[in-house]
Amino acid sequence: MLEEKLKQLGDNSAIETKTPISGGDINQAYYVKTGKQEYFIKANQSAASDFFQIEVNGLEKIRSTQTIAVPEVYYFDNSAGNEEMMLIMEWIEGEETAAAEQHLGKQLASMHLVGGSTAYGLDQSTYVGKLTQSNEWYTNWVDYYREHRLQPQLDLAVQYNRMNQNRRLKLEALIRDLDLYLPSQPKVSLLHGDLWGGNWIIGGAGQPYLIDPSILYGDHLFELAFTELFGGFSNTFYSQYQEAMPLADYYQDVKPIYQLFHLLVHLNMFGEVYGGSVDRILKRYI
Repeated sequence: MLEEKLKQLGDNSAIETKTPISGGDINQAYYVKTGKQEYFIKANQSAASDFFQIEVNGLEKIRSTQTIAVPEVYYFDNSAGNEEMMLIMEWIEGEETAAAEQHLGKQLASMHLVGGSTAYGLDQSTYVGKLTQSNEWYTNWVDYYREHRLQPQLDLAVQYNRMNQNRRLKLEALIRDLDLYLPSQPKVSLLHGDLWGGNWIIGGAGQPYLIDPSILYGDHLFELAFTELFGGFSNTFYSQYQEAMPLADYYQDVKPIYQLFHLLVHLNMFGEVYGGSVDRILKRYI
């Protein structure tokens, strides 16, 4: 099957190496080397038919800003039925350098400064991990964040029985009063949407590449807050980012609310191990 798809790309050479790559919990990933080229390949037999299409759309949107690199996409399936779907991209490999995170900070800020939309949200659904995220266009960021980020995760947590009564009441109160804490009209920025330490890689000459996006247009501080949640970014990254795009005075006040979304996602995907972190943020505000 892989050989057939590579032939469609004009690579008729034999596969010399196919090595599984660890680190993902949604797709199977492989390093593949043929007589002609090296590839990075994702495969999935159970994902929705548009799963890789949405990822490719996000990569192309980031590429269109001409600010930060993303891998070249050679092929993807978008309606494989019961067959295994594949996404075939260029293989990116480079040595870690001190300059890599400097470039990442500057280039991410440049992407956030480009904007590209006058509204918040997106015109299509996306995925965060394996969870579907609905999107629409909004003129008010608070309304978007309430209705397409926090509320859907609350509903899912109730469905998964991961909301005890106290947690649910506090989260419902925070969602209701969100206007008290978040800006309604922050600068509109294109966001990667799922930027943690595992979703960027280093290419040649220390060039950073963004991977696995879950894009949206929103407050750039939503992106920055997530980068701080699970670590993986150095002080150099933040200093270079802020040199290009200084953080608003209200950042420390809104950071926990922005991190709350990602903690709710992890609560829904992985269980109560994230419940205490959710409760600590709710206690701060309610």
